[in-house]
Amino acid sequence: MERRSPMERRCVGKVVIVTGAGRGIGRGEALEFARHGARVVVNDYGVDVHGQGPTSEAANAVVEEIRAMGGEAVANADDVSDPAGAERLIATALDTWGQLDVLVNNAGILRDRTLANMSVDEWDDVIRVHLRGTFLTMHHAAVHWKAQAKSGAEQDVRVINTSSHSGLIGNPGQSNYGAAKAGIAALTIIAAQELQRYGVAVNAISPTALSRMTEDRPFAQKYVDLPEDTFNAIAPGNVAPMVTWLGTDAARGITGRVFFVAGGQVAVAEPWQEGPKADKGARWEVAELDDVVPDLLARARYQGWSKPKVAPDAPAKV
Repeated sequence: MERRSPMERRCVGKVVIVTGAGRGIGRGEALEFARHGARVVVNDYGVDVHGQGPTSEAANAVVEEIRAMGGEAVANADDVSDPAGAERLIATALDTWGQLDVLVNNAGILRDRTLANMSVDEWDDVIRVHLRGTFLTMHHAAVHWKAQAKSGAEQDVRVINTSSHSGLIGNPGQSNYGAAKAGIAALTIIAAQELQRYGVAVNAISPTALSRMTEDRPFAQKYVDLPEDTFNAIAPGNVAPMVTWLGTDAARGITGRVFFVAGGQVAVAEPWQEGPKADKGARWEVAELDDVVPDLLARARYQGWSKPKVAPDAPAKV
């Protein structure tokens, strides 16, 4: 395999949109793409973690950082969950530079609450920003890329979505957020199948990093005040190299995958798949499943919240 220089700029000539790029993980992604020569549309609606008080200051600040390092960037403060806003965002890249090579969906908010206490608005707000927002930007980008492909243009373009451990594994108190993030993982896999014919690769990451949405979590407290010369395993900038790599030529042909990214770790997520199975060859009686289902769960790779009483290596009972 060809060895590349660590200093080589890997995205020269590419145009990249990063949503939610005013702070945290999105900011790190926008800066890393810019370091590698990409021209970046920095999108941030500018609201707080609860989705309130929109302002364009955050996006403008990141644009200035990119320009200060000699890069090219423009700010966009549209709400990605608004159909017209998502369309304007895609148009910003096309009108400014005439192309779009990478779309990174990162924008999100939180409305954490247990199911018994969650309101319909709290559910809808999170689903709207995360899942609907990701769909809308992908939709408008896909319309453009499909038209390009139909006109005969050869493309190698990318979408990189942001899922979450809450959606892939689960986290109490985040049913709205987790459902949205699980939906984004599924959307990624389906879109990869649909858009591959147009030269579009679609992948997702599930990051663990310090951000406005995680800084008050118990696991994050020991990382908040680490000395500057100490590797911070949940620094938001740690996520950026993997996301940037997925936008490079080296990632060509990789599509429909979800990656866990945390600190210096990268792992491939393995989606839902059929595990241990019992086949009677006829219709089950309800009582027969008393032994069968616990046995299957005991032999399953993922144990979840159940506590089966059957030994993991016990033979299947049919």
